[in-house]
Amino acid sequence: MEVILDCPLGSKCEYIGDDKKLHRCAWYTEMKGTAQDGTSYNQWMCAIAWQPILMVEASAAGRSTAAAVESLRNETVVRQDRAMSLMGRINAKEIANI
Repeated sequence: MEVILDCPLGSKCEYIGDDKKLHRCAWYTEMKGTAQDGTSYNQWMCAIAWQPILMVEASAAGRSTAAAVESLRNETVVRQDRAMSLMGRINAKEIANI
């Protein structure tokens, strides 16, 4: 069965009008980038159609950022514990001389 996608707004993304000029919808957007497998892409599509794809990408970026922040936090706690342990070994007189 052939599937035909139509604009829900009843418009055309791009067409040549009677005035022999190219008419393009303001929402017809070009996306360039590199996929996870390393292949590059350059594709035109309606901005409304890009929304689900961009939302998934934003979610993945958010998870990645959260993981990096958690890793930084864990490393900071380890180093702070080491510093506190060293400070506990130095007596108050030595600290006063610093």
